[in-house]
Amino acid sequence: MITIKEAKTKKELTESIKFSFELYKNNPYWIPPLIADELEGFDKTKNPAFENAEAYFYVAYKDGKMAGRITAIINWSEVKNQGKNKVRFGWFDVIDDIEVTKALLEKVYELGQKNNMDHVEGPMGFSNLDKVGLLTKGFDEIGTMITWYNFPYYVTHLEQLGFAVEKEFIESTFPFSNVKPEFFMKATRIIKERFGLRSISFTSTKEVMERVDEMFDLFNTSYEKLASFVAVSDTQKAYFKKKYINLINPEYIKFVVDKNEKLVAFSIVMPSLSQALKKANGKLFPFGFIHLLRAKKHSKDVLFYLIGVAPEYQNKGVTALIFEEYYKTFTEKGIETCIRTPELLENNAIHLLWKNFDPRLHCERKTYRKEL
Repeated sequence: MITIKEAKTKKELTESIKFSFELYKNNPYWIPPLIADELEGFDKTKNPAFENAEAYFYVAYKDGKMAGRITAIINWSEVKNQGKNKVRFGWFDVIDDIEVTKALLEKVYELGQKNNMDHVEGPMGFSNLDKVGLLTKGFDEIGTMITWYNFPYYVTHLEQLGFAVEKEFIESTFPFSNVKPEFFMKATRIIKERFGLRSISFTSTKEVMERVDEMFDLFNTSYEKLASFVAVSDTQKAYFKKKYINLINPEYIKFVVDKNEKLVAFSIVMPSLSQALKKANGKLFPFGFIHLLRAKKHSKDVLFYLIGVAPEYQNKGVTALIFEEYYKTFTEKGIETCIRTPELLENNAIHLLWKNFDPRLHCERKTYRKEL
Protein backbone atom coordinates (compact mmCIF):
# COMPACT_ATOMS: atom_id res chain seq x y z
CA MET A 1 0.00 0.00 0.00
CA ILE A 2 1.30 3.47 -0.98
CA THR A 3 0.42 6.59 1.01
CA ILE A 4 1.51 10.19 0.42
CA LYS A 5 2.01 12.72 3.21
CA GLU A 6 2.97 16.39 3.09
CA ALA A 7 6.14 17.18 5.02
CA LYS A 8 5.59 20.43 6.92
CA THR A 9 7.61 20.39 10.13
CA LYS A 10 11.38 20.63 10.42
CA LYS A 11 11.42 17.01 11.65
CA GLU A 12 9.38 15.78 8.67
CA LEU A 13 11.49 17.72 6.17
CA THR A 14 14.70 16.44 7.76
CA GLU A 15 13.43 12.87 7.44
CA SER A 16 12.59 13.46 3.76
CA ILE A 17 16.13 14.74 3.11
CA LYS A 18 17.64 11.79 4.96
CA PHE A 19 15.69 9.42 2.67
CA SER A 20 18.16 10.28 -0.09
CA PHE A 21 21.07 9.36 2.17
CA GLU A 22 19.55 5.93 2.64
CA LEU A 23 18.69 5.52 -1.06
CA TYR A 24 22.22 6.33 -2.24
CA LYS A 25 24.08 4.80 0.69
CA ASN A 26 27.46 3.44 -0.48
CA ASN A 27 26.97 4.95 -3.96
CA PRO A 28 30.38 6.44 -4.86
CA TYR A 29 28.95 8.97 -7.35
CA TRP A 30 26.20 10.63 -5.28
CA ILE A 31 27.21 13.82 -3.44
CA PRO A 32 25.30 14.30 -0.16
CA PRO A 33 23.97 17.81 0.43
CA LEU A 34 24.40 19.54 3.76
CA ILE A 35 21.17 18.78 5.61
CA ALA A 36 21.07 22.21 7.29
CA ASP A 37 21.57 23.87 3.90
CA GLU A 38 18.70 21.89 2.34
CA LEU A 39 16.43 22.77 5.27
CA GLU A 40 17.21 26.46 4.91
CA GLY A 41 16.39 26.26 1.21
CA PHE A 42 13.00 24.76 2.08
CA ASP A 43 12.28 27.39 4.77
CA LYS A 44 9.68 29.82 3.47
CA THR A 45 10.81 32.45 6.01
CA LYS A 46 14.45 32.35 4.86
CA ASN A 47 14.61 31.55 1.14
CA PRO A 48 13.58 34.61 -0.91
CA ALA A 49 12.56 32.34 -3.81
CA PHE A 50 9.27 31.98 -1.92
CA GLU A 51 8.47 35.63 -2.61
CA ASN A 52 7.52 34.52 -6.11
CA ALA A 53 7.05 30.78 -5.70
CA GLU A 54 4.97 28.35 -3.72
CA ALA A 55 6.08 24.84 -2.93
CA TYR A 56 4.81 21.72 -1.21
CA PHE A 57 6.98 18.88 0.02
CA TYR A 58 5.61 15.35 -0.27
CA VAL A 59 6.86 12.01 1.02
CA ALA A 60 5.71 8.57 -0.15
CA TYR A 61 5.42 5.53 2.12
CA LYS A 62 5.07 1.97 0.90
CA ASP A 63 3.96 -0.58 3.47
CA GLY A 64 4.81 1.93 6.18
CA LYS A 65 8.37 2.57 4.99
CA MET A 66 9.55 5.80 3.31
CA ALA A 67 9.84 5.14 -0.43
CA GLY A 68 10.18 8.53 -2.14
CA ARG A 69 9.94 12.30 -1.98
CA ILE A 70 9.07 15.15 -4.35
CA THR A 71 8.60 18.92 -4.22
CA ALA A 72 5.74 20.49 -6.21
CA ILE A 73 6.49 24.10 -7.22
CA ILE A 74 4.90 27.00 -9.05
CA ASN A 75 7.21 29.91 -9.85
CA TRP A 76 4.68 32.71 -10.22
CA SER A 77 7.23 35.08 -11.81
CA GLU A 78 7.63 32.59 -14.63
CA VAL A 79 3.86 32.19 -14.99
CA LYS A 80 3.04 35.90 -14.94
CA ASN A 81 6.06 37.35 -16.78
CA GLN A 82 6.57 34.64 -19.40
CA GLY A 83 3.06 33.33 -19.73
CA LYS A 84 4.26 29.77 -19.04
CA ASN A 85 1.54 27.97 -17.15
CA LYS A 86 3.89 25.43 -15.67
CA VAL A 87 4.03 23.47 -12.45
CA ARG A 88 7.54 22.28 -11.60
CA PHE A 89 8.78 19.33 -9.63
CA GLY A 90 12.17 18.95 -7.97
CA TRP A 91 14.07 17.26 -5.12
CA PHE A 92 12.71 14.02 -6.53
CA ASP A 93 14.01 10.70 -5.18
CA VAL A 94 12.29 7.35 -5.31
CA ILE A 95 12.81 3.62 -5.00
CA ASP A 96 12.55 1.56 -8.18
CA ASP A 97 8.76 1.27 -8.08
CA ILE A 98 6.85 3.11 -10.79
CA GLU A 99 3.68 3.10 -8.69
CA VAL A 100 5.47 5.18 -6.04
CA THR A 101 6.68 7.60 -8.71
CA LYS A 102 3.16 7.83 -10.12
CA ALA A 103 1.66 8.55 -6.69
CA LEU A 104 4.20 11.32 -6.01
CA LEU A 105 3.65 12.95 -9.39
CA GLU A 106 -0.13 12.92 -8.83
CA LYS A 107 0.46 15.53 -6.11
CA VAL A 108 2.31 17.71 -8.63
CA TYR A 109 -0.54 17.34 -11.15
CA GLU A 110 -3.04 18.30 -8.44
CA LEU A 111 -1.19 21.55 -7.70
CA GLY A 112 -1.01 22.36 -11.40
CA GLN A 113 -4.67 21.63 -12.10
CA LYS A 114 -5.79 23.57 -9.04
CA ASN A 115 -3.98 26.66 -10.40
CA ASN A 116 -4.96 26.15 -14.07
CA MET A 117 -1.46 25.21 -15.21
CA ASP A 118 -1.29 23.39 -18.55
CA HIS A 119 1.89 21.34 -18.14
CA VAL A 120 4.41 19.96 -15.66
CA GLU A 121 8.20 20.05 -16.02
CA GLY A 122 11.06 18.77 -13.92
CA PRO A 123 13.18 18.07 -12.15
CA MET A 124 14.04 21.69 -11.46
CA GLY A 125 14.22 23.99 -8.46
CA PHE A 126 12.50 27.22 -7.48
CA SER A 127 14.71 29.40 -9.71
CA ASN A 128 17.52 29.34 -12.29
CA LEU A 129 20.18 29.21 -9.59
CA ASP A 130 18.87 25.91 -8.23
CA LYS A 131 19.80 22.43 -9.43
CA VAL A 132 18.21 21.22 -12.64
CA GLY A 133 17.73 18.11 -14.74
CA LEU A 134 17.55 14.34 -14.48
CA LEU A 135 20.86 12.62 -15.11
CA THR A 136 20.59 10.59 -18.35
CA LYS A 137 24.28 9.91 -19.02
CA GLY A 138 27.23 9.76 -16.64
CA PHE A 139 25.84 7.52 -13.89
CA ASP A 140 29.40 6.41 -13.15
CA GLU A 141 30.77 9.97 -12.91
CA ILE A 142 31.07 11.67 -9.54
CA GLY A 143 28.56 14.47 -9.10
CA THR A 144 29.04 18.05 -7.93
CA MET A 145 27.54 20.14 -5.16
CA ILE A 146 25.29 21.91 -7.69
CA THR A 147 23.81 18.90 -9.49
CA TRP A 148 21.37 16.14 -8.59
CA TYR A 149 22.29 12.49 -8.99
CA ASN A 150 19.77 9.77 -9.81
CA PHE A 151 19.61 6.14 -10.83
CA PRO A 152 18.85 5.23 -14.50
CA TYR A 153 15.39 3.93 -13.61
CA TYR A 154 14.15 7.47 -12.91
CA VAL A 155 14.26 8.11 -16.67
CA THR A 156 12.38 4.88 -17.38
CA HIS A 157 9.67 5.79 -14.87
CA LEU A 158 9.04 9.21 -16.41
CA GLU A 159 9.01 7.90 -19.96
CA GLN A 160 6.54 5.15 -19.05
CA LEU A 161 4.31 7.76 -17.38
CA GLY A 162 4.07 9.80 -20.59
CA PHE A 163 6.78 12.41 -20.05
CA ALA A 164 8.85 13.69 -22.99
CA VAL A 165 12.20 15.52 -23.05
CA GLU A 166 11.82 19.29 -22.70
CA LYS A 167 15.34 20.71 -22.19
CA GLU A 168 18.79 19.16 -22.53
CA PHE A 169 21.96 20.04 -20.64
CA ILE A 170 25.55 18.91 -21.04
CA GLU A 171 28.49 18.79 -18.66
CA SER A 172 32.12 18.43 -19.68
CA THR A 173 35.51 18.20 -18.10
CA PHE A 174 39.06 18.79 -19.27
CA PRO A 175 42.51 18.62 -17.69
CA PHE A 176 44.01 22.05 -17.06
CA SER A 177 47.04 20.87 -19.04
CA ASN A 178 44.81 21.12 -22.15
CA VAL A 179 44.69 24.89 -21.75
CA LYS A 180 47.25 26.42 -24.10
CA PRO A 181 47.74 30.13 -23.39
CA GLU A 182 48.64 30.89 -27.00
CA PHE A 183 44.95 30.42 -27.90
CA PHE A 184 43.93 33.52 -25.96
CA MET A 185 47.04 35.60 -25.16
CA LYS A 186 47.19 37.25 -28.58
CA ALA A 187 43.42 37.73 -28.66
CA THR A 188 43.55 39.34 -25.22
CA ARG A 189 45.89 42.11 -26.38
CA ILE A 190 43.78 42.87 -29.45
CA ILE A 191 40.47 42.90 -27.56
CA LYS A 192 41.80 45.11 -24.78
CA GLU A 193 42.96 47.70 -27.33
CA ARG A 194 39.91 47.48 -29.58
CA PHE A 195 37.26 47.83 -26.87
CA GLY A 196 39.16 49.60 -24.11
CA LEU A 197 38.62 46.74 -21.66
CA ARG A 198 40.55 45.51 -18.66
CA SER A 199 40.23 42.53 -16.33
CA ILE A 200 39.84 42.66 -12.56
CA SER A 201 40.97 39.98 -10.12
CA PHE A 202 40.16 39.99 -6.42
CA THR A 203 42.19 39.17 -3.34
CA SER A 204 39.52 39.50 -0.64
CA THR A 205 35.85 38.62 -0.20
CA LYS A 206 35.21 42.23 0.90
CA GLU A 207 36.29 43.49 -2.54
CA VAL A 208 33.95 41.02 -4.22
CA MET A 209 31.01 41.96 -1.99
CA GLU A 210 31.22 45.58 -3.10
CA ARG A 211 30.41 44.57 -6.69
CA VAL A 212 28.21 41.49 -6.31
CA ASP A 213 24.94 43.32 -7.08
CA GLU A 214 26.47 44.59 -10.32
CA MET A 215 27.40 41.01 -11.20
CA PHE A 216 23.86 39.72 -10.63
CA ASP A 217 22.47 42.56 -12.77
CA LEU A 218 24.73 41.45 -15.62
CA PHE A 219 23.72 37.83 -15.00
CA ASN A 220 20.08 38.83 -15.51
CA THR A 221 20.91 40.74 -18.71
CA SER A 222 23.15 38.11 -20.26
CA TYR A 223 20.82 35.13 -19.70
CA GLU A 224 17.38 36.71 -20.18
CA LYS A 225 16.90 35.26 -23.69
CA LEU A 226 17.42 31.65 -22.61
CA ALA A 227 14.42 29.36 -22.12
CA SER A 228 12.63 29.66 -18.77
CA PHE A 229 15.01 32.30 -17.43
CA VAL A 230 13.63 34.09 -14.38
CA ALA A 231 15.56 37.17 -13.25
CA VAL A 232 17.24 37.22 -9.83
CA SER A 233 15.42 39.68 -7.54
CA ASP A 234 17.07 42.14 -5.17
CA THR A 235 16.24 40.02 -2.11
CA GLN A 236 17.62 36.92 -3.84
CA LYS A 237 20.83 38.83 -4.56
CA ALA A 238 21.20 39.59 -0.85
CA TYR A 239 20.43 35.96 0.05
CA PHE A 240 22.92 34.44 -2.41
CA LYS A 241 25.53 37.00 -1.41
CA LYS A 242 25.24 35.99 2.23
CA LYS A 243 24.96 32.26 1.54
CA TYR A 244 27.48 31.58 -1.20
CA ILE A 245 30.10 34.29 -1.72
CA ASN A 246 32.05 33.24 1.38
CA LEU A 247 32.28 29.71 -0.06
CA ILE A 248 34.09 30.98 -3.15
CA ASN A 249 37.77 31.87 -3.18
CA PRO A 250 37.88 35.57 -4.14
CA GLU A 251 40.69 34.88 -6.62
CA TYR A 252 38.27 32.57 -8.48
CA ILE A 253 35.97 35.47 -9.41
CA LYS A 254 37.01 37.49 -12.47
CA PHE A 255 35.50 40.68 -13.91
CA VAL A 256 36.00 42.53 -17.18
CA VAL A 257 35.14 46.25 -17.25
CA ASP A 258 35.10 48.91 -19.95
CA LYS A 259 36.85 52.28 -19.86
CA ASN A 260 33.99 53.68 -17.73
CA GLU A 261 34.40 50.86 -15.18
CA LYS A 262 31.09 49.32 -16.29
CA LEU A 263 31.00 45.54 -15.86
CA VAL A 264 30.78 43.79 -19.25
CA ALA A 265 31.72 40.20 -18.30
CA PHE A 266 32.22 38.05 -15.24
CA SER A 267 33.00 34.49 -14.28
CA ILE A 268 32.67 32.49 -11.09
CA VAL A 269 34.70 29.35 -10.54
CA MET A 270 34.35 27.25 -7.39
CA PRO A 271 36.71 24.73 -5.83
CA SER A 272 35.27 21.24 -6.13
CA LEU A 273 33.80 20.24 -2.77
CA SER A 274 32.57 16.80 -3.87
CA GLN A 275 35.00 14.69 -1.85
CA ALA A 276 34.69 16.99 1.16
CA LEU A 277 30.89 16.72 1.09
CA LYS A 278 31.14 12.93 0.94
CA LYS A 279 33.31 12.99 4.05
CA ALA A 280 30.97 15.45 5.80
CA ASN A 281 28.00 13.17 4.97
CA GLY A 282 25.41 15.90 5.39
CA LYS A 283 26.74 17.49 8.58
CA LEU A 284 28.93 20.53 9.18
CA PHE A 285 29.72 19.45 12.74
CA PRO A 286 31.78 18.15 14.36
CA PHE A 287 34.22 17.70 11.45
CA GLY A 288 32.34 18.47 8.22
CA PHE A 289 33.35 22.12 8.12
CA ILE A 290 37.03 21.12 8.41
CA HIS A 291 36.76 18.97 5.26
CA LEU A 292 35.04 21.85 3.41
CA LEU A 293 37.59 24.47 4.49
CA ARG A 294 40.42 22.16 3.48
CA ALA A 295 38.85 21.56 0.05
CA LYS A 296 38.26 25.28 -0.46
CA LYS A 297 41.93 25.92 0.11
CA HIS A 298 43.55 22.87 -1.46
CA SER A 299 41.20 21.29 -4.03
CA LYS A 300 42.96 20.67 -7.35
CA ASP A 301 39.63 20.46 -9.19
CA VAL A 302 37.49 23.50 -10.04
CA LEU A 303 33.91 24.01 -11.26
CA PHE A 304 33.10 26.65 -13.84
CA TYR A 305 29.89 27.79 -12.19
CA LEU A 306 28.78 30.91 -14.09
CA ILE A 307 29.99 33.03 -17.00
CA GLY A 308 28.07 36.12 -18.05
CA VAL A 309 28.79 38.50 -20.91
CA ALA A 310 26.84 41.67 -21.76
CA PRO A 311 24.81 41.13 -24.98
CA GLU A 312 26.74 43.82 -26.88
CA TYR A 313 30.02 42.03 -26.17
CA GLN A 314 28.93 38.45 -26.85
CA ASN A 315 30.82 36.62 -29.61
CA LYS A 316 33.60 39.24 -29.52
CA GLY A 317 36.19 37.20 -27.66
CA VAL A 318 35.87 39.04 -24.36
CA THR A 319 36.18 35.77 -22.42
CA ALA A 320 39.82 35.60 -23.57
CA LEU A 321 40.55 38.20 -20.87
CA ILE A 322 38.88 35.98 -18.26
CA PHE A 323 40.78 32.87 -19.39
CA GLU A 324 44.06 34.76 -19.25
CA GLU A 325 43.45 35.63 -15.59
CA TYR A 326 42.35 32.09 -14.73
CA TYR A 327 45.41 30.68 -16.44
CA LYS A 328 47.61 32.68 -14.08
CA THR A 329 45.55 31.74 -10.98
CA PHE A 330 45.23 28.03 -11.82
CA THR A 331 48.93 27.72 -12.67
CA GLU A 332 49.84 29.28 -9.34
CA LYS A 333 47.46 26.95 -7.44
CA GLY A 334 48.40 23.78 -9.29
CA ILE A 335 44.85 23.13 -10.58
CA GLU A 336 44.55 19.80 -12.40
CA THR A 337 40.93 19.41 -13.59
CA CYS A 338 38.33 21.87 -14.86
CA ILE A 339 34.66 20.85 -14.67
CA ARG A 340 31.83 22.55 -16.52
CA THR A 341 28.51 22.59 -14.70
CA PRO A 342 25.22 22.03 -16.63
CA GLU A 343 24.86 24.18 -19.74
CA LEU A 344 21.77 24.28 -21.93
CA LEU A 345 22.38 22.36 -25.14
CA GLU A 346 21.04 25.34 -27.11
CA ASN A 347 23.55 27.75 -25.52
CA ASN A 348 26.07 27.53 -28.38
CA ALA A 349 27.91 30.68 -27.34
CA ILE A 350 28.97 28.99 -24.10
CA HIS A 351 29.96 25.72 -25.77
CA LEU A 352 32.23 27.54 -28.22
CA LEU A 353 34.25 28.97 -25.33
CA TRP A 354 35.75 25.56 -24.59
CA LYS A 355 36.43 24.19 -28.08
CA ASN A 356 40.22 24.73 -27.89
CA PHE A 357 40.48 22.87 -24.56
CA ASP A 358 39.39 19.49 -26.00
CA PRO A 359 36.70 18.86 -23.37
CA ARG A 360 35.27 15.42 -22.64
CA LEU A 361 31.48 15.26 -22.47
CA HIS A 362 30.91 13.24 -19.31
CA CYS A 363 27.32 13.91 -18.22
CA GLU A 364 24.02 14.71 -19.86
CA ARG A 365 20.83 15.64 -18.11
CA LYS A 366 17.32 16.52 -19.20
CA THR A 367 14.12 18.02 -17.88
CA TYR A 368 10.89 16.22 -18.77
CA ARG A 369 7.48 17.62 -19.63
CA LYS A 370 3.95 16.30 -19.56
CA GLU A 371 0.71 18.06 -20.55
CA LEU A 372 -1.95 18.30 -17.86
